[in-house]
Amino acid sequence: MNLNFHVTGLAWLLFSVPLGAAEPARQQDPNAQYQRESARCMAIRTHDERANCLSEASTALASTQPIRLGEDPGRYARNLFLRCDPLPDPERTDCIARMQGKGTTSGSVAGGGIYRELVTREPVAAAPAASSASAAP
Repeated sequence: MNLNFHVTGLAWLLFSVPLGAAEPARQQDPNAQYQRESARCMAIRTHDERANCLSEASTALASTQPIRLGEDPGRYARNLFLRCDPLPDPERTDCIARMQGKGTTSGSVAGGGIYRELVTREPVAAAPAASSASAAP
């Protein structure tokens, strides 16, 4: 009977706690959370462990910040073409065409890179036919 009372009391205690009270860290100010984590990291004696702890705290703070697009929306378009600048002229023209979306694109940044391919067919001049006069001895 005594054991039954403890189990019932424990169940009452578990169900009487509001569900949101178990996760107060998610509702806190990210900057205040970062300050607490940084202070905790500074107490670590080993340099490498302290650096890892501070890096994780910084990453956690950065993940809470909104993504800001650049002030200059054309910056990304200009950067696409900057990678083509060092190439010699025929390759630069093809590079710009690929950056503009011509050809095929495969792969991903997460997979290690984006592969862009553009196949350009150029006609080859036909070789002149050998004349019969030059072929005779």
